[in-house]
Amino acid sequence: MSRGLNKVMIIGHLGRDPEMRYTPSGRPVTTFTVATSRSWNTVDGERHSETEWFNIVAWGNLAEICKQYLTKGQQVYIEGRLQTRRWDDKEGNKHSSVEVVANEMMMLGDRRDAGTGTHPADAAEAPEMSSTDEDEFPF
Repeated sequence: MSRGLNKVMIIGHLGRDPEMRYTPSGRPVTTFTVATSRSWNTVDGERHSETEWFNIVAWGNLAEICKQYLTKGQQVYIEGRLQTRRWDDKEGNKHSSVEVVANEMMMLGDRRDAGTGTHPADAAEAPEMSSTDEDEFPF
């Protein structure tokens, strides 16, 4: 029997501060966005760049760590798996969204770059955290 692989690694900057919610059973879930950019030159030497945005979902202990330590603009490494979420709106229209369910997070760069001048991660080292939570997205 063959086994599949669904693994994503992203290095980018947070587009907004993480938002944490709780499932009805009390489990924390944190969501945020990460932007990655790439640049290239065309054959005639014209410079192009593009930014790709990723929706990130973290569960459990990793959700709490992300909410506590991450801020908008901060560079971060995220490792996880792709998951497609599907739902119908009130009018019956079908929607889908692809998100990265994180199982590892590592803060990169100068943590003071994220905005406030000092960052709680400077005092409490939490450079790499993992989660094995496998819940479905509750909303």
